[in-house]
Amino acid sequence: MEGFKMNVLFLCTGNSARSILAEVIFNDLFSEHGCAFSAGSQPIGKINPVALSLLEKNAHTIQGLKSQSIHDFTDEKAPSIDLLISVCDNASNDCPVWCGNGDPKRLHWSLPDPATVEDTEEKDKAFEETYKILMERIAETVRQHCPEKKRHA
Repeated sequence: MEGFKMNVLFLCTGNSARSILAEVIFNDLFSEHGCAFSAGSQPIGKINPVALSLLEKNAHTIQGLKSQSIHDFTDEKAPSIDLLISVCDNASNDCPVWCGNGDPKRLHWSLPDPATVEDTEEKDKAFEETYKILMERIAETVRQHCPEKKRHA
C-alpha cells in the first residue's frame, strides 16, 4: 500500500457545486494521495458562480474546471476509479452500478444542495457550510484510505 495513489470520483446530479468543491479540495490539499475528478448524473454544463467565488476566496485553483457527465468516465480511456463518493441522494440513486474502469469502493455523503437556496446571504452560508463539511469528510476519508506515512497533516 506504500505509495498507493487513488483516483477519486465525486458524483452529484448537476456537477456544478458539491462535487466540484470536493474535486478542488482533494486536488489542492490532498494531491499527494491521488487525483480527484467530479461528474454529474445529469450535469448542467456549467459551474455555479457561488462555488467558483468560494473556491477563489479560499485560494483554490479553479483553472480548467468543467461540469461533466458520469458517462465521461465510462469509456475505456477513462481513468480507473478507486473510490466513488456520491455527495447527493439523487446521484447515488441514478448510478447504483459502476460501469467505468476499476472496482471502486463506494461512499455516500448525503449533502443538501447549496445551489437551491434562494436568499443570497443564506446561499453564501449554505455554500460555506458545504465547503466545511467536505473539508472534514475528505480529510477523514484520506485518513481512512491512505497509509499513515502518506497522510496530509
